Amino acid sequence: MNEADFIAALRSLATAPAARGLLDDAAVLGDLVFTHDMIVEGVHFLPGDPPEDVAWKLAAVNLSDLAAKGAEPVGCLLGYTLGSPDWNAAFITGLRDVLDTYAMPLLGGDTVKANGPRSFGLTAIGRASNPPSRSGAKPSDSLYVTGVIGRAGIGLNLSRWGGQGAEIQAYRRPQPRIAEGRALAPLVHAMMDVSDGLLIDASRMAEASGLAVTIDLDAVPTEGDPIAAVTAGDDYELLFAAPEAPPSVPATRIGHFDAGSGLTLLRSGVPIPLPASLGWEHGA
Repeated sequence: MNEADFIAALRSLATAPAARGLLDDAAVLGDLVFTHDMIVEGVHFLPGDPPEDVAWKLAAVNLSDLAAKGAEPVGCLLGYTLGSPDWNAAFITGLRDVLDTYAMPLLGGDTVKANGPRSFGLTAIGRASNPPSRSGAKPSDSLYVTGVIGRAGIGLNLSRWGGQGAEIQAYRRPQPRIAEGRALAPLVHAMMDVSDGLLIDASRMAEASGLAVTIDLDAVPTEGDPIAAVTAGDDYELLFAAPEAPPSVPATRIGHFDAGSGLTLLRSGVPIPLPASLGWEHGA
């Protein structure tokens, strides 16, 4: 059972309206938005990554989900696997840095001692007046993305092989688009962040909306090989559906939605075969 199958099985339990049918990255209860992400050593970060950066990434990936709902951070709960005293102290330093940067106070959580790879979880809570879902795209909408896609994937490869470069910071310390998300939320029909890869996340938006999506690879602002960029993930940019580009946030039109289903990828105006993997999926 892969990740998608497991989530599908869980839908019979997630019957409250706040769960949004598990078709979104967050739950919405009144004006409160709840999201929970975990990161695991060897999957989401490398064993040699600095603990300060691990703490930053743990909070940032959750803050990115709040950004995609146009939410302002309210607080968070931490699930922590204890390590050595030095590692724990460095983690707290990084956690203080990111929580102060985004004004998200720590409210509580739990600590455990365990063997094996380190794993951490964080529940972020935000407040939003009308948070968009990923399921609201319309057939006439265009698909837009903020920022540049592919830097984090390059940074991961550099980290693996002991290289150096600014891209490593993009991988270890993503910058959630909180301000952009708040500006976009009232104007878009659907929005989510790019976490597992642009292609797989765009496909998820289209599927949740009951539509087909076409992406023009030449239009996607990428760094490095374009196919590697749109499948690598860890970008934490905002992906949104709207009739036209909102003037308040710099973004690039990369495709459009139509009636139907599935993903079409264009290059030089011609459909090309989809890559074997559209992005990261646990258990795939």
